[in-house]
Amino acid sequence: MPEQSYYLGVDIGTTSTKAVLFNKAGEIKDSHTVFYPLHTPNQLTAEQDPEEIFRAVLTAVRETLRKSDISKESLKLLSFSSAMHSLIAVDAQGELLTNSITWADTRSSKHAKHIKENLNGHDIYLRTGTPIHAMSPLSKLLWLQDEKPEICQATAKFISIKSYIFHKFFGEYVEDHSIASATGLFNLEQLDWDQGALDVSCVTAEKLPRLVPTTEQFTGVAPEFAAFMGISEDVPFVIGASDGVLANLGVNAIDPGVIAVTIGTSGAIRTVSPVPKTDPKERTFCYVLTENHWVIGGPVNNGGIILRWLRDEFASSEVETAKRLGIDTYDVLTRIAANVKPGADGLLFHPYLTGERAPLWDANARGSFFGLSIHHQKQHMIRAVLEGIVFNLYTVLLAVEELTGEPARIQASGGFARSELWRQLLADVFDKPVIIPESFESSCLGAVVLGMYATGEIEDFSIVSEMIGSTHTHHPETEASNIYRELLPIYIRLSRLLKEEYESISDFQRKHMN
Repeated sequence: MPEQSYYLGVDIGTTSTKAVLFNKAGEIKDSHTVFYPLHTPNQLTAEQDPEEIFRAVLTAVRETLRKSDISKESLKLLSFSSAMHSLIAVDAQGELLTNSITWADTRSSKHAKHIKENLNGHDIYLRTGTPIHAMSPLSKLLWLQDEKPEICQATAKFISIKSYIFHKFFGEYVEDHSIASATGLFNLEQLDWDQGALDVSCVTAEKLPRLVPTTEQFTGVAPEFAAFMGISEDVPFVIGASDGVLANLGVNAIDPGVIAVTIGTSGAIRTVSPVPKTDPKERTFCYVLTENHWVIGGPVNNGGIILRWLRDEFASSEVETAKRLGIDTYDVLTRIAANVKPGADGLLFHPYLTGERAPLWDANARGSFFGLSIHHQKQHMIRAVLEGIVFNLYTVLLAVEELTGEPARIQASGGFARSELWRQLLADVFDKPVIIPESFESSCLGAVVLGMYATGEIEDFSIVSEMIGSTHTHHPETEASNIYRELLPIYIRLSRLLKEEYESISDFQRKHMN
């Protein structure tokens, strides 16, 4: 009997790297996750150690394969998903000059504003599809030149975390079209670095990685790393794409009219178009999956990271309860929230603890509770936090609908999808059925499907419908949806009315920041 083939998807995320081993039917053979910190010494900085992440990639692959006990020969490929918007400076010897400056870093917010207002930011957005915001490497490059000119002078290459890892493996700096399309430096029509954006950034194309399609294959991984991971040196590495676009593929949301909702550390609303589209109001992004698949949507900073904040700062007793019961703390929090009526008795929460991207694109945005009264208790605040995260995603959906029309269906994924309350919240707030695939590992599965396509094992992406496993659907509950229809206009108006106050309070915070 011939040996079964296996395919490894590796997702390099903001808080962890996960490797998931699939067979051709999409069944998970094994997986392993390695966590690492996000360094936030102040409210503006969010960096990571590239070497720590590289070691996490090596360990995640090694441990997954070790636990699976498959032969080297049965592993057909590794394919990579990665978080977007990271920026790393390296010198001519490949030595790190900076940490990985992540999407959550907002030190360049004033430079983003300068690009928008004075450097033809609108035209750059229309060509590149990346909203002008502190998340983007374009804004980060201007910040580096202003604040750390000595680093810019010593830099040989500005790269992403995935480019750093592939250089470690293969000795060349490369960037896939998908990650490149999230930099603010990549021309969507030309599939090349955008000269206008380069002029603004004062960086030449020679200081950026070589651009390659998301299907590009590499073989001949450095022998010491192959030995450590337990793989053959000639197994293909497919460079893959960004985590967001691969999540669409991994939940079978690749046909026009299908919306994918993802909530992990951050969150996003995305749909696929056969051609690139940008928004005259600059609320949405447009990123590459392949030359025939363009992912349009909006990312939010504030997804699961807000729930982690809630746990760490307000739920010490719930953490202890969870430990005694041997269950996850988040399960305790969602059970508490489930006992509160939809709408949290009129308590609203804007989850802008790390500024916000879509649809506000305002790094100065700040979180707040609104409607708090004497009868509200901690359980109402927990419920309001969960609802606020989903309310915010709904406002992104409204922007996407203006470009692509009302969705035919909604597919949901991410760590939140394990929670029945979160899933029902999505259905009730969006007032539409929400479909949840059996597999929660959407970015890794998307990477594997893209890898199979790249290596010629499949002719198109239709196989993913057979690989995602059984699905279940949550339908909106009329009473809850009606309550949310009343609250959502208030929620949306507040975020608009507070724009000037967001800037004022963030200026105060920066002025008095320790």
